[in-house]
Amino acid sequence: MDWDELASSVLAGKKITEQEAMNILNCPDIEILALLNAAYTIRHHYYGNKVKLNMIINTKSGFCSENCGYCSQSRDSSAPIQKYRMMDKDSIIEGAERAHKLNSGTYCIVASGRGPTTRELNEVTSAVLEIKNKYNLTVCACLGILKPGQAEQLKDAGVDRYNHNINTSENHHEQITTSHTYQDRVNTVNEAKRVGISPCSGVIVGMKESKLDVIQMANALRELDADSIPVNFLHAIDGTALEGTDELTPLYCLKVLALFRFINPTKEIRISGGREVNLRSLQPFGLFAANSIFIGDYLTTDGQEGTKDHQMLKDLGFEVDYETSEMPI
Repeated sequence: MDWDELASSVLAGKKITEQEAMNILNCPDIEILALLNAAYTIRHHYYGNKVKLNMIINTKSGFCSENCGYCSQSRDSSAPIQKYRMMDKDSIIEGAERAHKLNSGTYCIVASGRGPTTRELNEVTSAVLEIKNKYNLTVCACLGILKPGQAEQLKDAGVDRYNHNINTSENHHEQITTSHTYQDRVNTVNEAKRVGISPCSGVIVGMKESKLDVIQMANALRELDADSIPVNFLHAIDGTALEGTDELTPLYCLKVLALFRFINPTKEIRISGGREVNLRSLQPFGLFAANSIFIGDYLTTDGQEGTKDHQMLKDLGFEVDYETSEMPI
């Protein structure tokens, strides 16, 4: 395929076909640089050489009633993780200070569980009110399925973005979890959009899905009009249902990132969990398709040292994007 021609058609407003999407995932390894160069043409058009930095705080670990097969915090998981109830307001604010010191533009407040209780939501929103007064941070909340009125409370507190990942395709969903539906996840993303919170929704690749599933994920997020799309690569944890799963190669991960850029050209594509163990030495190449990364640790797994991430960006000639809340036109 002529990857540059395909990129030009995307910039002209064309939606790529399913066959073109499959061609991206089946790109011969020898053409990976040409594919990434074409993806970079799209990325640069909307984001230049800027990279958004995001930091997560896991404010509540474990004790989850859901049975998601990838998750060490699931009710079915026997993974030896640290478990604790919801952090207090001061601890959440301290996390924001760490994010600020790491030059992160987005601070992601994450909690395990099906959805937040009234007490948990009050703890988060009271912390957000102070964080927004102290730091120039985009605040993203990821608290599970929202009940009526909770999105409004988050919006009133100053939450800029709400994350609720679709994780996989609708067809593959029941192979990953049965304790909630795919539509439950879509409904929560739409609830955030309804009250004026920027929607963030992404995927986990490498959970025994087909390439067609991956294409359907990218297209579903286009239909949802998610502003930010975290692309996670499965880091299989012992004690979870997906223990021992190891389907990914660094080159395939790069093709997946290119696919998401071609299908969602204007959106923030974030290389998220599992980048260190799956992209390995090819991590820097991912940023020619994506324009955002997490720095620091993830929920129950370690990330790359923040100083190494900053050095990687410097070596690539990329700039940290300090514009925290603006989306491209």
